Amino acid sequence: MRIALVAHDNKKQDMLDWARFNRGSLGNHELFATGTTGALLEKELEFDIVKLISGPLGGDQQIGAMISQGQLDLLVFFWDALETQSHDPDVKALLRMTVVWNLPVACNRSTADFLIASPLMSGGYLRDVPQHPGPGSSKGVGA
Repeated sequence: MRIALVAHDNKKQDMLDWARFNRGSLGNHELFATGTTGALLEKELEFDIVKLISGPLGGDQQIGAMISQGQLDLLVFFWDALETQSHDPDVKALLRMTVVWNLPVACNRSTADFLIASPLMSGGYLRDVPQHPGPGSSKGVGA
């Protein structure tokens, strides 16, 4: 599976703790992460992670694009619901992409634990990917 890992500043330690606990499982998957989170995780887990740019600088949008292009299977996004984010529209857009493209997403450690421990993570699960009209269509998403 291709898993994207994202954590806001106040949630980075939660992400590191979760990743350390699930190191064995995560090592069986292709991992992507935004900027600082990716660097911290790579150091902690001691295996390669594809690092994108920082979330506020466009990393959230990179992950959103990967979702819409069918390049991800799961998003683990520990976002800080109690702090205002300068890139809040990007955060909402990223979460919207998970719904639009029927992508599993974990926004907290409990949900992430349930997903990573699921027998469906070992492959064979065919996610229903919605067919949305393409460019030039008279109907767009939500039309």
